[in-house]
Amino acid sequence: MRRAVLLTGPTASGKSELAMRIAERDNGVVINADALQVYDCWRVLSARPSETDTVRAPHALYGHVSANIRYSVGNWLDDLAPLLGTLEAAGQRPIIIGGTALYLTALTSGLADIPPIEPEVRRLSQAMIDGGRLAAMIADLERLDPRTHARIDLANPMRVQRAWEVLRSTGRSLTQWQDETPPPMLPRTGCACFVVHPAVPAQHAAIEARFRKMVTLGALDEARDFLASGVSETMPSARALGAEDLMRHLRGECSLEDAIARAVTVTRQFSKRQRQWFRGRMADWDWIDPADGDPLKRIPPE
Repeated sequence: MRRAVLLTGPTASGKSELAMRIAERDNGVVINADALQVYDCWRVLSARPSETDTVRAPHALYGHVSANIRYSVGNWLDDLAPLLGTLEAAGQRPIIIGGTALYLTALTSGLADIPPIEPEVRRLSQAMIDGGRLAAMIADLERLDPRTHARIDLANPMRVQRAWEVLRSTGRSLTQWQDETPPPMLPRTGCACFVVHPAVPAQHAAIEARFRKMVTLGALDEARDFLASGVSETMPSARALGAEDLMRHLRGECSLEDAIARAVTVTRQFSKRQRQWFRGRMADWDWIDPADGDPLKRIPPE
């Protein structure tokens, strides 16, 4: 297989445009590695590729999952494996792009073979999340699984919930399972790996400009359709950045301008956590600041 390009960076960093330019130059296919762009309900709000984008370059694993499905990193790897085989046979270069660092880490470092979570444990954990008992889950991890407690992002409810479920369902810590991880699908050494990291002020400005543009392009209609669909707001698909705020506006709980302002703030906070993850887990990747010149020149053709 031709050497894959792995491209990540915080939200609104310009990585999607760069991925398309690589695909145009190298006869490549842009492959999604973003946990929200897989869902069919958020074309605008998740910044999925537009029809114009898909004309410029072929794209894969975007918008192929129903909003009422719990899609995991394991599901993504299962979908990715046959696609990589198809691209290898066709001589096309994979350009795997997304801000969900967990997907890329699982791809290059392997994914622990953890048994399915017992349904009763899943129901209990969701009831705790819905009931505002995240702090109790964190306290359980600190007491019963201090290694995982020290490793995961405690500000991310999904990560806390996952670690708590694994411990409760399997009797073993998430860290123990991860320490027995099988070989990765694409080892880091066999890929060209890049982090796009614009200056924070520039990225913050891009976040606000992009979200306001999303509202004009139909993000509010997507939120309205999601509410009408009856899909639970506790599902992973409901966690698109800005979705909660737009739905609050549609329920009459805040003005549209207040919803936009809060969504921009939440997105900036999320991008800060992304940057922290990248610095901690992807320090050995090649880092690109778009202000330093044409980023395409930093990525060798193949």
